[in-house]
Amino acid sequence: MPKSRGYRRKTRSLFRSKPRSPLGFLLREYKVGDRVVIDVDSRQTKGMPHRRFQGSVGNIEEVRRRSVVIAVPVGNKTKEVIARLEHVRPLVSSPTTTP
Repeated sequence: MPKSRGYRRKTRSLFRSKPRSPLGFLLREYKVGDRVVIDVDSRQTKGMPHRRFQGSVGNIEEVRRRSVVIAVPVGNKTKEVIARLEHVRPLVSSPTTTP
């Protein structure tokens, strides 16, 4: 029997579900130009980006009704990823401390 090379191959630990707040991440409003992190939520399979984009940081190019279009730099190119709001969280930059 041939080895399976499916869309969600080798994602057992990568897509392990994480505890989240009940609805806060769905109620957030995004604007064009916001920096976001692609954080795939395995509980929702609709609008799930490919696993190679897990943890990638990108800029929002377009806001749609239930999803966003994210420009993610990959090597010398920029890829457009369409992901639903469940799989996106805002980038929280760490505060810089000056000694």
